[in-house]
Amino acid sequence: MDIKPLRYFQAIAEANSFTKAAERLHVAQPAISMAIKKLEAELDLTLFHRHERQISLTDEGKVLLQHSRRILQAIDDARLEMEELKGLTKGEVRIGIPSMLGSYHFPPILMAFRHRYPDLDLAVIEGGTWQLQQMLERGELDLAIIVAEFLPEELQAITFLREQMLVTVARDHPLATQESVSFDDFFNEELVMFKEGYFHRKIVDRMAATAGRDPNISFETNLIPLIKAIVKQGFGISTLLGMVIEEDPELIGLPFSDPVWLDLSIAWRRDGYLSRANQAFVDFLLEQSR
Repeated sequence: MDIKPLRYFQAIAEANSFTKAAERLHVAQPAISMAIKKLEAELDLTLFHRHERQISLTDEGKVLLQHSRRILQAIDDARLEMEELKGLTKGEVRIGIPSMLGSYHFPPILMAFRHRYPDLDLAVIEGGTWQLQQMLERGELDLAIIVAEFLPEELQAITFLREQMLVTVARDHPLATQESVSFDDFFNEELVMFKEGYFHRKIVDRMAATAGRDPNISFETNLIPLIKAIVKQGFGISTLLGMVIEEDPELIGLPFSDPVWLDLSIAWRRDGYLSRANQAFVDFLLEQSR
């Protein structure tokens, strides 16, 4: 007997509704209805009394519910024991995350991971890309978030997110009315930048070299709220990811005329051992990013 129809059957029996069971399981209702019909055909029994808008278990359904609870609990117990043998309920994930992503993209992901694996220890280090990369190479971190184009041979990585770097200006800044900003227009302004070692700064330094310009950096800080405050006050402009400014009505994000895209990846040491706990985090991150 296939286990999935049993899970559907139990959910319907507990909710007294095909619709509520479908919502709880995040499955289309027709799929659940078809699975139950097949289960009834396989058993040659009717499991539910179907009224106009109500359902109830038949006597045979009540007996099956008792068995299904025992069967599904045994399967869940077996899965948990196998996960423990694999180390998924024991172990530590040490991950390095750059400031922008750590503040705006990762909090719900980290909380959801903790919810799924409550017994795993999760240590998060926030820092610049270069710093995190060095810590990863030295074995001080198990995983790190880096920009794919800066991936050294010693590391292996999988891209999970593509984001655009946006010119960030105050709503009343002269550039705010443009549809895009050229590199020349950008470098004509006073800039508010992260310090060296952060991917944000690496990208800008590379853009300046390509444009043959010397950036006029008036403020250097790794504090995102301070960067945003300085830009709002009109003391400079910056570049940030869209996720940082999308809910801030005082800031405008404009693409570069030649768009700048970042492929953000989760990386680990190529010759290192990726524990099952860390593999679980990688798999979870990719699952959340689909």
